[in-house]
Amino acid sequence: MVEVGYYNGKYGPLAEMEIPMLDRACYFGDGVYDFSLAHKDKIFVIDEHIDRIYKSAAMIEIDIPYSKEEMKAILYEAISKSECEDVSVYWQVSRGTDIRNHIYPGADKKANLMIMVKPGKVAGIDKRFKLITLEDTRYLHCNIKTINLLPSVIASEKARKAGCDEAVLHRGDRVTECSHCNVSILQNGTFRTAPTDNLILPGIARAHLIKACHELGIPVDETPFTLKELMEADEVIVSSSSTLCIQATEIDGKPVGGKDPLNMDKIRNAVYKEFYDYMGI
Repeated sequence: MVEVGYYNGKYGPLAEMEIPMLDRACYFGDGVYDFSLAHKDKIFVIDEHIDRIYKSAAMIEIDIPYSKEEMKAILYEAISKSECEDVSVYWQVSRGTDIRNHIYPGADKKANLMIMVKPGKVAGIDKRFKLITLEDTRYLHCNIKTINLLPSVIASEKARKAGCDEAVLHRGDRVTECSHCNVSILQNGTFRTAPTDNLILPGIARAHLIKACHELGIPVDETPFTLKELMEADEVIVSSSSTLCIQATEIDGKPVGGKDPLNMDKIRNAVYKEFYDYMGI
């Protein structure tokens, strides 16, 4: 198989997999998820992704019916069934299967695990993004990696229609994050990124950018920044598990960044080197 599906112990070709209509993911989006890239037999920083999905599940009181080691073993078995060396792996846990009711199911209803494996590689180190800005209309628990993603889907489509790669979201004048990435800036030699409060997802790639900055001696400022500061930044950086560290060159049709190529290259090269070393590429 090239594209692999998994649901509660059953594997098969992704396009042929089915889930019960009464899975609470279908009618409530009642679940959490995570995502990483894999090369051959390695999933990038898998322990960090495992920890995050368990934290997200705990925040909405979903009891994952596997230990972290069992979850990891299932994920590795799933990627082993793909014929491709480079794949993306997405996994989600829903609250379970039960007749539609806003109240949580009883303790006898176990959470459901779904996995999708398909070909996927990290974005090229020379990739550049064009962005648009949109008001952040999501709810106030963005720190939970929930499968309730409709506002992000709408924002992503608006970006596509505008000929852009991503949408930068903001609440009033405060920049939060992108529709499915974190956004950070370089200003006066300092790496600035929004704090991991309830308005952004604590991105794993974001954490590795911070780690790289500390190792490179680049100061880090985890406080909110504004739209004006975004537009006037020396560099604008978009990060996620699939993009790692992408330089933005345009926002709302206006050129941005390009003023601190030395630090931009240092950070980007360090993050990509860590990825390639970890994956043995």
